[in-house]
Amino acid sequence: MEFRKVFDTIPEQFDKYRPRYSAELFTDLIEYAEIGPGKSVLELGPGTGQATDPILNTGCDYNAIELGEHLFEMMNRKYGQYPNFSIVNDDFITYDFENQKFDLIYSAATIQWIPEDVAFAKTFELLKPGGTLAMMLIPADEYVAYCGTHCDHIVIPEPYRSKFFSGLREAVLEAGNKIVFNETFVLFLAKKPA
Repeated sequence: MEFRKVFDTIPEQFDKYRPRYSAELFTDLIEYAEIGPGKSVLELGPGTGQATDPILNTGCDYNAIELGEHLFEMMNRKYGQYPNFSIVNDDFITYDFENQKFDLIYSAATIQWIPEDVAFAKTFELLKPGGTLAMMLIPADEYVAYCGTHCDHIVIPEPYRSKFFSGLREAVLEAGNKIVFNETFVLFLAKKPA
């Protein structure tokens, strides 16, 4: 199974344990890209919506493309009632967006699973002149539940997987059953020339 499809095998765990992004990050992104009503946005691989609410709640025309069938279904359950919400269950690499163009295309830890020559060429083509590409990354995997949502940890064969997670639990218990999770959010922004 491709790494980029592994997340779809654990939608509930993914939704519960994947961290959310900071409000400050979205404030900066929304201001920089000037997102709101009348603006068209595309989220690449929204998963279960860890980076969806702040953008959707601007009133923009929110669009998403999600490769995973189960993640797609969960997104529809969570956001399908919003009139400005639209999602496609397909592969960004091969999907034909026809004449659609976007003011903002953003990825929260997804774009790295798309070959660079496709990811950047296609997003550039899909952006309106003056449109923004935003990429968010979380350099973290400090706790067991979060680690369980990483594709490279999900595919560890037994008995190594159980031993790995058992070792993580022991380390947490030895540290007083306390985890301090200091996240760093990295936001890359680029504008297409107008």
